[in-house]
Amino acid sequence: MSAPLRLGLAGLGTVGIGVVKIVQAQAGLIAARAGRPVAITAVSARDPQKNRDADLSAYAWETDPVALARREDVDVFVEVMGGHEGPAREATEAAIAAGKDVVTANKALLAHHGQALAEAAEAKGRLIRFEAAVAGGIPVIKALTEGLAANRIKRVMGVMNGTCNYILTRMQSAGLPYDAVFEEARQLGYLEADPNLDVGGIDAGHKLSLLSAIAFGTRVSFDAVELEGIGNVSIDDIRLAEDMGYRIKLLGVAQLTGRGLEQRMTPCLVPADSPLGQLQGGTNMVVLEGDSVGQIVLRGPGAGMGPTASAVMADVIDIARGLRLPTFGIPATALAQPVPASSATPAPYYLRMTLLDKPGALAKIATCLGEAGISIDQMRQLHRPGDRAEDAVVLIVTHKAAPADVAHATGRFAATGVLVGQPVAIRIEEV
Repeated sequence: MSAPLRLGLAGLGTVGIGVVKIVQAQAGLIAARAGRPVAITAVSARDPQKNRDADLSAYAWETDPVALARREDVDVFVEVMGGHEGPAREATEAAIAAGKDVVTANKALLAHHGQALAEAAEAKGRLIRFEAAVAGGIPVIKALTEGLAANRIKRVMGVMNGTCNYILTRMQSAGLPYDAVFEEARQLGYLEADPNLDVGGIDAGHKLSLLSAIAFGTRVSFDAVELEGIGNVSIDDIRLAEDMGYRIKLLGVAQLTGRGLEQRMTPCLVPADSPLGQLQGGTNMVVLEGDSVGQIVLRGPGAGMGPTASAVMADVIDIARGLRLPTFGIPATALAQPVPASSATPAPYYLRMTLLDKPGALAKIATCLGEAGISIDQMRQLHRPGDRAEDAVVLIVTHKAAPADVAHATGRFAATGVLVGQPVAIRIEEV
């Protein structure tokens, strides 16, 4: 059998220890499937004395991940530290410069620096593999770069942050407000150290930008992703959507149109009986649409020790087998510079607003919509316990309308003099 593929593992948190456990527990299976043994030779972490619930005694230690990346006894640098600057970036650049292949779970690093890193790696004849960076254990990168390689991808869509999906489904099932479920998620350890990475849509936006690059052959353009988090989704919206047969999801959608590359990660209503609508808890789902294959749905755990480490090791085994692919499916220098485009695809919209309960109030709102060319499909006035007697909550579902027209209409609501607070507008996505 060939010589072992030697790994340098930077980061011994949840995912790093998961990698250690798989390498130790499945050594024979991995060697049989990869055609050669895979072994960890050195690791890097700040505190060698910390109890990590794994036997690390056989590995050399480096407190500096850059030193690990440059070691002579490392063939593949495995980066699971996280962060798009600092040690993760410096060590990855050092590994490439030293002629190592790189496997990473770091979606932020690639979303911000993927183009430069890919060009540097490919100029050296090296690989960057990142299955674990997008949707945890779901093999979506492999699906795009290999299984669907003969397809022109029409649309990428999905729920890509398990914490947000947990919060929204918990609100729906328990009838709890956002703040209560947010705190519950914090107590359970589901939130990042900076919670806005999760609930602000940033983490999921990183993932969408990476999928877009592969799907459409464009440079990673995270800065062009339209981001809106879930902080403004109320329990009222959850309940009203459910009454109409919908669920609210933080949904990523990317498509290449004649206007340019549309990328958005925003709350949307989806049919409750659709695969996305039925997605519960921390599970992720990615929907890929190809011109030949049609629509395929990939569903599975989007985070956690086992699923993410499984994805890391899938990349490692591909390298051991000799599979060599460009970082984003085609050579980095051939990736097109995308033209960012705001979403223009018409869709129905859910509108919720509070109006002064007086004659003609609703007619003024309807006039704003009509003047913007938006027709009303459903309309409902609600009276809820605790509402002021002089206020009325109005729910409107529109027929298909262009996003710009909806923004124009809702922007004019304030001038009517009948609006109380800010209106809520949520796109209804057809899936």
